[in-house]
Amino acid sequence: MSTQLLVDGRIYSPSNPDATSMAVTDGVVVWVGEDRPGRALHPDAEIVELDGAFVTPGFVDTHVHTTALGLQLTGLDLTGARNRADCLDRVRRFAADHGDAIVWGHGWDDSAWPDAAPTTADLDAAAPGRAVYLTRIDAHSALCSTPLRQTADGLAGTSGFSPDGPLTAAAHHLVRDRARALLTADQRATARRAALDHAAARGIVAVHECGGPDIGGLGDFRELLALDHGVQVRGYWGQAVDTPETATELLAATGAHALGGDLFVDGALGSRTAALIEPYHDCDGSSMNLRGTSYLDVDAVAAHVRACTLAGIQSGFHVIGDAAVATAVAAFDRVVAELGGPTVAALGHRLEHLETVTVEQAALLGSWGVIASMQPVFDALWGGPDGMYARRLGAERAARMNAFAPIASTGMSLAFGSDAPVTPLDPWAMLRAAVHHRTPGSGVSPRAAFSAATRGAWRAGGVRDGMAGTLVPGAPASYVIWDADELVVSAPKDSVQRWSTDPRSRVPALPRLEDGARTPVCLQSVHRGAVVHEA
Repeated sequence: MSTQLLVDGRIYSPSNPDATSMAVTDGVVVWVGEDRPGRALHPDAEIVELDGAFVTPGFVDTHVHTTALGLQLTGLDLTGARNRADCLDRVRRFAADHGDAIVWGHGWDDSAWPDAAPTTADLDAAAPGRAVYLTRIDAHSALCSTPLRQTADGLAGTSGFSPDGPLTAAAHHLVRDRARALLTADQRATARRAALDHAAARGIVAVHECGGPDIGGLGDFRELLALDHGVQVRGYWGQAVDTPETATELLAATGAHALGGDLFVDGALGSRTAALIEPYHDCDGSSMNLRGTSYLDVDAVAAHVRACTLAGIQSGFHVIGDAAVATAVAAFDRVVAELGGPTVAALGHRLEHLETVTVEQAALLGSWGVIASMQPVFDALWGGPDGMYARRLGAERAARMNAFAPIASTGMSLAFGSDAPVTPLDPWAMLRAAVHHRTPGSGVSPRAAFSAATRGAWRAGGVRDGMAGTLVPGAPASYVIWDADELVVSAPKDSVQRWSTDPRSRVPALPRLEDGARTPVCLQSVHRGAVVHEA
């Protein structure tokens, strides 16, 4: 056995909030406490001087699209494009410098632009003769050039088709499949490794890949799961089944850990494809889909939950609009009535995004053991009285979205992720967004946010040993060493959790999460005792 003793640091541990030292033996935390007894108890250990650095459990991102993130990191990144001209200029320059078969870009967001998104003709002019595929920031619609459109047989007859504007729904899925086919194996492999290296450099030791037939395809999914990388990948495959036998067969055929993730019940608000009970606030009432797009009804969702439960497989669904949430709640209610609450709860099924859930619905879902896998940065980007959500839904409906504290108050478990490349892999920005929610009363305490991105995220991935995501004796040695400034114990100004700021509560301190506070810098990431990133 080999032991390392980390000394002269600040250890985030619920068992010893004042700890400065931690011992690790063969990938397991064996002791947490102060330096002096640590040295006495482990005289033969390899000493790791922390020099005041901060040590936390490693983060887990519960919703990632790894290859798409890597393509953004290694290719055409359109996030931050200010208008149509800026977007097209980026496309023009990238196409001139890269001769790949496909100009693949991601991240344009026209919700705050002064003008409309580029047209097909605009793309044809910016990259003459080239296949161009540009996903909107929510990844539920895309701009495509004529050469790419021409490779998709029957495109004009599919739902979501537009001859000049963004493609959504089935039209988008069809053209995305054609765009994926133009990526080379080397491009995909380079992208995957870049994404996981990027995750490790930000203190993320595990990710949940949310794949599916209409997202990255089965080949890409299998290649990712076969990749030898220090960051752990748990694969979720979003394809509906209706019997336990087909569920078991699909799990084996894909190599997935679970059948869920981005199994679409609806789309996204930015692309106006999230399914709503009442019409979109900003639709013109003519060419737009007034209430979004529904992909699965109650029968299909219930059949999938029932099949997975009977097969002992975790399931999950992508639900954003309130109509989609209602569909999922009704389906789970039906399966619970048939199989019993404890049987369903034992699997820890998940709902991804869950942006418009009500407190009453959350209480039901929580009682059935369903976990809310959510993305706090959605609110930071699009929440508030003047944000995209308010424009799409009106201020009243928008203010009820992503209500982390009300959801948690019902007992429903929270797990946080990024939906990268929709939002960046940035755990501290994610915690900041969860704490400083744009709607008063919806933010959670830093401690609760940190738990949802670590311990809660491991639980959402099926690890329920009670120690994963913590630094206590017996826990896996998955930790990150940070260069961080002052540590504090705080709570949202609107929070009733004042007890957490009382020194007697023994709550571990965290870096300041206020706007403008310095973000901790990752010095080293370790997963189960193995270094996966070194600054």
